[in-house]
Amino acid sequence: MYLPRAFAEDDLTRLDALVARDPFITLVTTGADGSPQVSHLPVLYRRSGEAILLEGHWARPNPQAAHTGPALAIVHGPHAYVSPSVYPDKEAAGRVPTWNYAVAHLHGALERFDDAASLGPLVQRLSEHFESLVGRDWRFDPEREDHARQLRGIVGFRLQVTLPVLKFKLSQNHPLANQQAVVDDLSARADPEAHALATLMRGLIDAAD
Repeated sequence: MYLPRAFAEDDLTRLDALVARDPFITLVTTGADGSPQVSHLPVLYRRSGEAILLEGHWARPNPQAAHTGPALAIVHGPHAYVSPSVYPDKEAAGRVPTWNYAVAHLHGALERFDDAASLGPLVQRLSEHFESLVGRDWRFDPEREDHARQLRGIVGFRLQVTLPVLKFKLSQNHPLANQQAVVDDLSARADPEAHALATLMRGLIDAAD
């Protein structure tokens, strides 16, 4: 990922927040023939210090489900178009349009598993976590044959992250007045994505004070 120094972020609590906001990742691997393999998957995320673990599962027919070894998980943060018309110095500095965003690339090694003893607890934790987020109460029950039978159709994975790379492109290369103008513009839009981005920008501005 192209990463100018101004946009590099090393605070892993910001990664925690990105995944909490959107745990639906893009998982990228390379097939035996060198072609890219890409899946879009919900994951469970755990971090202890600098140790980061992602867990999830594929549908068994997914070709990527045969992969072990190097992988890249992309965590998508908020993003939005930024018009140069909002900058106080737009004429003097000849400003141009851009796009602000936050994203994380998590490099690591995949471990796959397909035994019921490991898949059952994983599906239990996934259902408990995501059901609680939407106020529902469905639970995986390993004692039910119809539930347990479904495990045959999936393959689980663990991604031990060895290199997290965070890019927060939030107008840090602009004067403070421009940054604040972008926050005001994003906050005024009828777009939750823009509001989330404004909150990120406001947090960086406050932290720099």
